[in-house]
Amino acid sequence: MRTSTTLHDGWTVRPTAGPVPADLASRAVPATVPGSAHTDLLAAGLIPDPYLDENEAALAWTHDTTWRYQRELDAPSSPAERADLVFEGLDTLATITLDGAELGRTANMHRTYRFDVTDRLVGRHELAVTFSPALAYAAEEERRLGERPHAFAHPFTMVRKMACSFGWDWGPDLQTAGMWRPVRLERWSTARLAAARPVVDLAEDGEGIVRVHVEVERAASGSGMPLTVEVRLGTGQSAQARLAPGEDHAVVEVRVPAAPVWWPAGYGDQPLVDLEVDLRAEELLDTARHRIGFRHVAVVTEPDKHGTSFVLTVNGRPVEVKGANWIPDDHFLTRMDTARYRTRIEQAQAANINLLRVWGGGVYESDEFYALCDELGMLAWQDFLLACAAYPEEEPLLGEFTAEARENVARLAPHPSLVVWCGGNENLWSRVDYWEDKLHGRTWGERYYTEIFPEAVAELSPATAYIAGSPYSPGAALDEIHPNDPDHGTMHIWDVWNEKDYTGYGAYVPRFCAEFGFQGPPSWTTLHRAVHDEVMSPTSPGVLVHQKAGEGQDKLARGWAGHFPEPRTFADWHWTTQLNQARAVAFGIEHFRSYWPRNTGSIVWQLNDCWPVTSWAAIDYDGHLKPLWYALRAAYAERMLTVQPRVGRSALAVVNGTDAPWSGRARLSRERFDGTVVWEGEIEVDVAPRSTAVLDLPPAATVPDQAAGEVLALELDGIRGWHFFAEDVDLAYDPAPLEVRAESHPDGARIHVSARSLARDVTVLADRLAPGAVADVALVTLRAGEQLSVEVRAGSPVAVDGVDLAEVVRCANDLAHAGSEGERVADVVVADVVVAGGAAS
Repeated sequence: MRTSTTLHDGWTVRPTAGPVPADLASRAVPATVPGSAHTDLLAAGLIPDPYLDENEAALAWTHDTTWRYQRELDAPSSPAERADLVFEGLDTLATITLDGAELGRTANMHRTYRFDVTDRLVGRHELAVTFSPALAYAAEEERRLGERPHAFAHPFTMVRKMACSFGWDWGPDLQTAGMWRPVRLERWSTARLAAARPVVDLAEDGEGIVRVHVEVERAASGSGMPLTVEVRLGTGQSAQARLAPGEDHAVVEVRVPAAPVWWPAGYGDQPLVDLEVDLRAEELLDTARHRIGFRHVAVVTEPDKHGTSFVLTVNGRPVEVKGANWIPDDHFLTRMDTARYRTRIEQAQAANINLLRVWGGGVYESDEFYALCDELGMLAWQDFLLACAAYPEEEPLLGEFTAEARENVARLAPHPSLVVWCGGNENLWSRVDYWEDKLHGRTWGERYYTEIFPEAVAELSPATAYIAGSPYSPGAALDEIHPNDPDHGTMHIWDVWNEKDYTGYGAYVPRFCAEFGFQGPPSWTTLHRAVHDEVMSPTSPGVLVHQKAGEGQDKLARGWAGHFPEPRTFADWHWTTQLNQARAVAFGIEHFRSYWPRNTGSIVWQLNDCWPVTSWAAIDYDGHLKPLWYALRAAYAERMLTVQPRVGRSALAVVNGTDAPWSGRARLSRERFDGTVVWEGEIEVDVAPRSTAVLDLPPAATVPDQAAGEVLALELDGIRGWHFFAEDVDLAYDPAPLEVRAESHPDGARIHVSARSLARDVTVLADRLAPGAVADVALVTLRAGEQLSVEVRAGSPVAVDGVDLAEVVRCANDLAHAGSEGERVADVVVADVVVAGGAAS
């Protein structure tokens, strides 16, 4: 029977070459595996935290440093015929030696490496892995192969290392090195399962089909032996195949009548079935286990009157994609564990997100990530790892791309949540718009998108869809239809953030928007944990280090201009930019959803952060929910009312994302901010399941008497919508509309809010009460006279006496206050503060 021993203990790491500070030169420190040189030096207290202040620049010397990991390997004699050293992930330019003899060299962090050490293991040995600088290797390859256009400063296209390791417009430039995935010693005899890859599909009649593709590796003594492969399912079915002497491949098929059907969340249940594969000679030699789900997926791209559709179907049903882009949740990848993955995916699901796109500048995500997506019904789209650059097709890169694609497609094939493989990010678009005069006839990656990747998916995971890239126009040559044409396939919208204000989203009706977004800073607590500028401002040094987008602070200011007044304090700047981010993304999503089924989904950029930074994320690095998260939850809700422009008029879009019809009389009320009703009316609503209806509004609803002081309120079955007739900067808000009462309770606090006048986007910034605290609602608009109780969960009582609630409870109104800094009009009146010793009332 194959045995496996992890080799994670007893390692040390030391720098052996490069511009190493004198106090660190050749100094060995204990190493954690999986891990990296950065995290090991941090644990030893030898380098400052690069996520804080301006420390990132102080560690630039690590880009050019060579690191040596070593440990003793005690390998007692064993009757096993074969011993393999297995490295699941080496980042990136590694030389592996045993007692000084070289076992091999690697140049790809996205692959697994296996070394036969059967004849070398007798007694005690020294195992060493030396990592040379990836940047130097990439620069040398660029000189050899010729420069290719790419985003940002470093030639990341020349080495198979996580692209954003070299820095991105939301991430640090730290260029890690180390053993980032597990290391083990395997012993086996006769034969082992080199692969046991299930391909799972669901027939139209409901029969489940499992084909397990088995590959075996034989030891010398096993070459003449017959072998048996048995596949067993948790549903009770099983099947066997015989491998004659010398044979090493088999396909075992199992059929399951009336199979339990896996659905994405919101469309059905997520039953998972255990699958076990045994390899036997006379005795059990090896076992592989998977959890599978029966589902059928497709991406339908068909010509229609609008252009070319892009419809994701699961089990024959169109799915409205309410997605978010996923980047590595930590630049130091080994800090990510199952618990953290679960938290992020559950946070995404709580925001009504049903698909995560794993972006092509990061990594092929872990088995834990995909297992959680399977369990929770979160759809996943995995990019091949090419982003914003032209990639050479010459060796050794051609071979590396081929090997990593085949390994990772095969590894992830069993997961029902993985529904789309995508050739890469923005490379087809860039080829047309930006590279024509820069390639000089050199290769740029076309073969990967049109041959290598689709062939790997078709062979190894045929039950998963493949698209050539994003954005892309299906079925068209690059010179026929622009890859980013809104009428065909997927689109990315970045001119709005880079050049315009967010109302620019209204100019587009994409068939499917796979990227768009607006920036905002992290939570107040996260920002102040990471930055300690003597005087904090949008342009103070530490704040600027944590803004990686080109002209990012200027774009933030342009984004709120015309919507909000100029902030007077840093706290107002922080709230303005966070609120504007939430408004921008919600504006885009509501606009797109109003065009279903012409538009079939959107994937906002982005869900998460890899360090504490001003970015497009809805959840900051410390896990705090930004206002954007609450905006996503509302804009992606199953049912929604939104007023949308149509030619020459305003219309009511009624979005019904459920399996039941939505019928009733929607109440309309045009009212003043003081609560006076100017006009009332009703509209008959009857919307089929999974549909959107666009209904004309009566003129009296959309023509105010005083645009600056009125709002149109919409309500149906407790679901509300609001339509304002002017931008916030022009609205006659009461700048201090709220009275607030706070009380502590055993799990946190409760904030009671009463509105004297209309209060827009009332939000409790929970982290300003306690780090890690979460408010159950945010961005709530209240009429005059309405009340709201906000639950703040912190896991323990939160003291509220003495808290400046004016900084905790914010709304859009308080940005309209008059006066200069130090004379701020109170936007929150503290009626009373109750610290409850027991359960809060």
